[in-house]
Amino acid sequence: MPVPTPQLGSYKYVQETKADLDWADLITIDLSLYSTPEGRKQLARTLITAVREKGFFYVNNFNISQERVDRQFAIGRDFYELPLGEKQNYTVDGLDQGKFNGYVPAGRRILEEKSGLRDQVEIYNIPKFTEHFEHKHPKIIDDRLAEIKEFAKSLHAEVLDPLHVLLAIALELPEDYFTSRHKYEVKSEDHLRYMKYNKYTPEEYAKLGELIVRGHTDLGSWTLLFRQPVAGLQIKDHSSGEWKWVKPQDATLTVNTCDALSLLTANYVKSTIHRVAVPPKDQQHVDRLGLLYFSRPYNDVRLSTITESPVLQREGFTQNRFEATGNPAPTMDEWTFAKQKWQRTKGYASAEYENAQILPGWNERKYT
Repeated sequence: MPVPTPQLGSYKYVQETKADLDWADLITIDLSLYSTPEGRKQLARTLITAVREKGFFYVNNFNISQERVDRQFAIGRDFYELPLGEKQNYTVDGLDQGKFNGYVPAGRRILEEKSGLRDQVEIYNIPKFTEHFEHKHPKIIDDRLAEIKEFAKSLHAEVLDPLHVLLAIALELPEDYFTSRHKYEVKSEDHLRYMKYNKYTPEEYAKLGELIVRGHTDLGSWTLLFRQPVAGLQIKDHSSGEWKWVKPQDATLTVNTCDALSLLTANYVKSTIHRVAVPPKDQQHVDRLGLLYFSRPYNDVRLSTITESPVLQREGFTQNRFEATGNPAPTMDEWTFAKQKWQRTKGYASAEYENAQILPGWNERKYT
């Protein structure tokens, strides 16, 4: 249940764009159907279509009120209004080694080599509320930590657990197959994120061209993204290969499948390529605040292809990229920090960087 919380100002969302964009036609998972066996079977069929053909999908009726979501956006807003020096006191120790819990300042990456234009993205990551992680935060976060904890655990119970059950049903596995590898109390690198894309000047947008963040995949199981009216997110449709804009929907989560599920299913469940584009002109004058949750299996889960799934066996999905090259699949811990270290590399993204081998059997790539 929601906990008593300190006073927060109201949060006002940016007006949606009036631009005529090529929006993705995404499937919706309606969790109001989840309460019956018949409903779960129906949703499992819908989910597997979504993750194989589209990659991103919407989730609604997930039992978390819009008021609670708005309060999280207000907390993120208030954090980013702190003076830079105060935020920097909470900079992640070990960014260059792939650590990520805490504040990640803007400006680590050069986006345009000739001018030296740097990224203007700030991140604040909050790990799980378990004995495995230290929680040291500025007062604006610390005063609301009980509320943030309750919100994060609600996401786990109300959204992630059902998605894991539905995926297990779709793969003809025991319903607890994935939930037993994603229990909240066990150590994993899940985290809640407040993320701010600070606006650029018109001259800087011209130098960026079309993109702020190039195409990439997320490394965990699922990423949950709350409605953000500033258009920017684009996905690469699994079926057509075309880039499509993702339209914010009221009272919904936008969800994508990530690398860990792709490895566990030998790419039957596809990790979704996505990027952040320069917003349409009627939204280029505002900042873009994001609220996200990243789900990951336990650190000691080995990302080997699931052999127990009759579906994967019938369809011939029996080896992931590591196994196909004769390399052992990494544990989630090894995978997380190898990919995070690569992602957090400072400087300009050279061809050598973009194609770097981060683990034996895995060369990275960026997607234009």
